[in-house]
Formats: sequence, C-alpha cells, structure tokens
Amino acid sequence: MFTVTRQQKQFLTYLLTDEDANSSVEVVPERGGILTRWQIRGQNILYLDAERFADPSLSVRGGIPILFPICGNLPDNAFVHAGKTYPLKQHGFARDLPWKVVGQDTDGSASLSIELTSDDSTRQGYPFDFQLVFTYQLQGNTLKIHQRFVNLSDKRMPFSIGFHPYFQVADKTALDFDIPATAYIDQRTKEIHPYTGGFDFSIDEIDHAYTEISRHTAGFSDRSAGRQINLGYDDLFTTLVFWTVKGKDYVCLEPWSGPRNALNTGEQVKYLEPRGTREAIFEIRVSEL
Repeated sequence: MFTVTRQQKQFLTYLLTDEDANSSVEVVPERGGILTRWQIRGQNILYLDAERFADPSLSVRGGIPILFPICGNLPDNAFVHAGKTYPLKQHGFARDLPWKVVGQDTDGSASLSIELTSDDSTRQGYPFDFQLVFTYQLQGNTLKIHQRFVNLSDKRMPFSIGFHPYFQVADKTALDFDIPATAYIDQRTKEIHPYTGGFDFSIDEIDHAYTEISRHTAGFSDRSAGRQINLGYDDLFTTLVFWTVKGKDYVCLEPWSGPRNALNTGEQVKYLEPRGTREAIFEIRVSEL
C-alpha cells in the first residue's frame, strides 16, 4: 500500500510511504524542495545535520539537495553572460528557495511533484525564465527523481543540474566503491590523478570530480551496514563527484550534468532552446549484501 501524507513540523513535510516494503521518504518543499530522510525497515539511508536544517539562513547539509542552475562554485561567485556579470553562489539557488507542490499519486508508487519557477530574485543571478518540475517516486527500496526542465525564455538557456545525496555510513573503511572512471580531478588542488578504486579517509576532506565516466551507473557497498547503494542516471549527467569530510558519518556520490564553472567555460554545459523542454531521471536503489 502506498500513501502520501502531510506532517506539520518546523516546515510542512510530505511523507511518502510504501507500507509493504516498510520504506518511507520525507520531502520538504519549502526548504529547497529537498528530500530529507529515507528509511527502510527503520534504518536511515541518508544523513541529515538537523541543526543546520532547522536554520533557514544555512544551506542544508544532508538529505538530497538539488543543485541548479550550477553545480559547485564559480570564480568570485560570478556568472558572465552576454557581457554582463551576475552573482551566483555555490550550487545555485534551487536548494534554498521554496518549491510548490503540484501533484501527488499513490497508484503503483508513492509520488510527489514539486515545481520551481523563475522570479525577480532568480533573474538577479540567472537572467532566464524557467520552470522546473521534479517528481519524487518511491517504490519498494527504489527512489526515482524525475526531472522536467522548461525554458520559458525567448533565448537559449544554459544550465547545470546535479544532486548531492548524503549517504549515512558508520565506518568508511567498510565501503567498496564502483565508480566508472579511471581518473579524477582533485577539486581542491585542480590536479588530475589516476583513480584506482580506493580513498584515503585519514585526510580532512576528499573532493574528487570524475568528468569522464564510462557508464551511467555507480554505487558502493557498505559491509558494516550490510547494504548496497546503486545509482542510475541518464545521459544528461556526465560528471560524478565524490565528497566527504573526516569525522562525519556520510559520503556523497553526486551525479552532475557538468563540472564546476561549466556555465562560464562551456565545458559540458547543457542548453535548452527557447521554449524548449528536457527531461531526465536519477534513481537510487538499496539492496542487501
């Protein structure tokens, strides 16, 4: 049985549940459209920093933040378009703005559709008119995020899209990764290194970008928790980022449509023609080892 219910917490929260699978997710539209929690048989799949989440002046660290219209940061937090400079902070504005609920369904899955449209505040940093409609769909141990991007402008619209899932882990040394790449860019030093499949979790921060991936699946196994996390993403997504911080119980494996600064450099940047539409999907599946 699938249900979609509302709970009035600090923020209005939508609970999507698959009762037969004992699986549920929580979505908070007004806090950046974020999916904050995912539980399967009482076990948390995602990490959430509850103190940061409770403070609207801070970006959320946890759940699955939405990155749009950029992924990562820009030099001097500046987007240059048609000879004009616009202020655009790290990861864009979608994760900070309230989204509107535009639909829900319990036929074959528990799903919730949310929408973000351009306004005067978004045009200050991104001079385009757009509509985003994302649908979270829970079925069993699988979460799908369907995306629709619409360019409402009369000019070609560049954009990047990404997701920043924080997976909860208790022992990073018990993780085995499947990342479809042979090299990465260290985003702190800008150096390129070969990737051999492991990480040095003794360092303070790991921030690797895999800009040449060979397939559209990735994931990791967690021997401590006894589960496997598998990611699937369509060809809109061409970069994977792995990020974690020493002493924190999470790892982030993030599909991005392009690398940092793509809107300025043009590297792997995506475009929508005037009045054009594009759809994409990102899927996370959890299974037992």
